[in-house]
Amino acid sequence: MGLPLYQMTRSSKPLLLTFLFFGCCLFSLDAQILKKPIPDKLIILTFDDAPASHYSVVAPMLKKYGFEGTFFVCEFPPNSKDSTLYMNWRQIQALDQQGFEIGNHTHNHANISKLTQEEFHAQLAYIEHKCDSLGIQKITNFAYPGYGLNTQALVFLQERNYHFARAGGSRAYDPLTDHPFLIPSWATNESNKTEIIQALDQAKNGHIVVLTIHGVPDIEHPWVNTPIELFKEYLDYLKKHDFQVISMGGLEEYVDFEQAMTQLRPDYSKKLNN
Repeated sequence: MGLPLYQMTRSSKPLLLTFLFFGCCLFSLDAQILKKPIPDKLIILTFDDAPASHYSVVAPMLKKYGFEGTFFVCEFPPNSKDSTLYMNWRQIQALDQQGFEIGNHTHNHANISKLTQEEFHAQLAYIEHKCDSLGIQKITNFAYPGYGLNTQALVFLQERNYHFARAGGSRAYDPLTDHPFLIPSWATNESNKTEIIQALDQAKNGHIVVLTIHGVPDIEHPWVNTPIELFKEYLDYLKKHDFQVISMGGLEEYVDFEQAMTQLRPDYSKKLNN
């Protein structure tokens, strides 16, 4: 049994007071950033580039399993108008009407680390205006095309009042240490099933696992292809093991992005690409 504070030696009291001070600071940070505790098995599914299979394959499967998801859309050059390869805007509007979140992936999948401020704002404004014209819910979340980013991108995103932005990194998201504009994720492909299953099991102890998924299948970009049967295996695994699957927007139930933006400093030393 430990000694009462009044019986401790003069040398041991400072150590205890230091421990109590830092413990209180950590508790305060937790209370400010988190609206409520992060449950184990919390997963975010995100889908990039607006391939046609997101409308024809992914959305119906998510509905069947009762899962949420965020579709980060762009007009991917040069074949964005080919409806056999990419969704059209009426289909993107339909995803919104079905209750899925639409996020910004720039006008034409631009590497934003190479853009001027004016070009950056034009790229994001194009998607915002298209969504607004179709009555799609206001966009508040972003995903970096090709995981290209720099310090200015975070400033520009804040200027446009974005809430969260997804990067890469192949690691779990810790809301108490990862800046809300540097949310890490794993990317799926047809050959990394074991890695993804192991990643899903890291959704515990306050950590959230975010997946980046491209076409299911992805005809134009086979290096990020996720076959339909493999995607179904992932959904089956999530359902069987009682994971909770939310969208990026669903994070706001747990994370106060304004407090996180104020309290957390961006850490570019961590891996941010996949």
